[in-house]
This record gives sequence, C-alpha cells and structure tokens, in this order.
Amino acid sequence: MQDEALRLVRVFHDMNQTKLAERLGISKSYLSELESGKKSPTLELLQKYAETFNMPLSSLLFFAENVSDPSRSDTVRTAIAGKALKMLQWIAAKDEVA
Repeated sequence: MQDEALRLVRVFHDMNQTKLAERLGISKSYLSELESGKKSPTLELLQKYAETFNMPLSSLLFFAENVSDPSRSDTVRTAIAGKALKMLQWIAAKDEVA
C-alpha cells in the first residue's frame, strides 16, 4: 500500500534512492525493497521519511492510503493523488519562504 506512495514522494522531491537511504539511515537495497512492496516500513521509518520531506506523517499516510487503494476507481485515485501532490507542492513552497 505504501510502496508506490513512498516512491512518488521521493521522485516528486527529485531525490535518488541512494541519497534518501543515507538520510533515513538504511541501505539503498532496503529502500528499494520498500518501494517495490517487498518489505513494509515500520512506523518509526515512516516518521523519518515524513521528517526528511518536511511533511506531517498523517499526510504521508493519507497519500499512501488513497494512491494505492485498489478498490477506488482510477479517476478517483488520480483526483486524490493530484490533490495530495498539490499539498506537497504547497508544503515545499512554504519551506522555501521560511
């Protein structure tokens, strides 16, 4: 569920796996397994992930829940993903001002 969302947030912030793995204190291969859905992140790791991208953990979880939910139609998922990305852009812009 979170694998695609984690990858999308990283790509949105134009960060490669090596750099993110270093910031999270994990190996690149472990990050790759997280993003491919082979491993599940701990809550502690998700918190580090959210802190790395300066976003609330709740926003990361909301994004993950709605992007990857197979029960939702593609139209609904696309709309939700678009809104979540706009929120991420707002957060990034807010950080640039501060």
